[in-house]
Amino acid sequence: MTCIPDGLKESCALDGVTLQKPMQALEPYKNRIHIITGLHGRHTNPGHSAYFGALGAYRGGTGVPPSAATIDYVLSRALPQTILPPLCIGMESLDSMRARPTLATLSASGPNQPIFMHCDPNMLYQMLFGSIAEGSIKQHYEARSNVMLEVERLAQRKAKGLPMSDGERYGRYVSGFQELNGLSQKLSQISDRLKEFAPKLDARYSNPKFETDWHDALLEVGIAALQADLTSVLTIASGCGEYFGSWKGLGITDSGHGLGHIDQPGNLIWTKIRQYNCEMLVKLMKALEAIPEGSGSMMDNTLIVYSSNNAEKQHSEGATWPFVLLGNAGGRFKTGQYTNIKERPINDLYATFLHGVGAPVDRFNMDKNMATLHHSKLGPIEELLA
Repeated sequence: MTCIPDGLKESCALDGVTLQKPMQALEPYKNRIHIITGLHGRHTNPGHSAYFGALGAYRGGTGVPPSAATIDYVLSRALPQTILPPLCIGMESLDSMRARPTLATLSASGPNQPIFMHCDPNMLYQMLFGSIAEGSIKQHYEARSNVMLEVERLAQRKAKGLPMSDGERYGRYVSGFQELNGLSQKLSQISDRLKEFAPKLDARYSNPKFETDWHDALLEVGIAALQADLTSVLTIASGCGEYFGSWKGLGITDSGHGLGHIDQPGNLIWTKIRQYNCEMLVKLMKALEAIPEGSGSMMDNTLIVYSSNNAEKQHSEGATWPFVLLGNAGGRFKTGQYTNIKERPINDLYATFLHGVGAPVDRFNMDKNMATLHHSKLGPIEELLA
């Protein structure tokens, strides 16, 4: 695993340790990161991807619907409320992002309630910043808003008289339209804030040469949503939580499922991909550092979690699931550390996040019987908390 500095086997401080080449962008920030290994997710059925199980810490896999809320949604409910629940964005090939501008694979608000991620930066920009845009973007935004209001009215009328079982299912669609239209109304009330943080549109949005142009644009819109306080939780899915991916903008001609079958340690392709990911993390950190918050910056009160949707490798059994934490969420988490945790499940890490934000739980998405089987302990992982 390239997140572990060479030669490290036991927990220690990162001071004096050199990060491996794929993570070199984070070298200047070693005192602000925490590398965690040893946690497992065997029960999530990771294989190619655990899908909802990666953030839900329960059984996932291809075609398996979410059985409970995922950690990003639960955190968003525990933090001060914002206009949006978790904002989820997904990054894939250009063809895939155009064909599937939204899809749901990772996040959920409850059983059978997936949260859709946004893969087209133009559509996401229009949704969040269309009310303060100009020209064709504003026209499309207004036309779409009018259509959606009419669709909501029609949907409500059609719901009357349906049998109870059909009515409940249909009601979820109606509530979806209500939420979307409610979002438009809320955004229209904070136009000054939107104008302050709206990204500048350029050719990367309208005429991308590579998929990485859209990846960068999506990150910009996500950062703007955080800076404008539209959301307190941003979930970024490289590969859209599946087992594909494309990075032609990095000079990588291979793409898709086959990339996962390449030997990864020391491989130039995977080194480039992970360097790119870490550079995005640095960009996110710097953007949050630029926003004053309290007596410091927004980054001072933020925790960034970098991990995988299928543990440590292709065809994984989830035996070890690495995580890298950046920031300390206002001094709540230890930094500048490498910690090797023996045998506890990823559920315990997610419970630790909730303890850190002041919403303690005994366990996260794991009952007592499963806890014994998977070595889950009550409460947080104490060595991670400050």
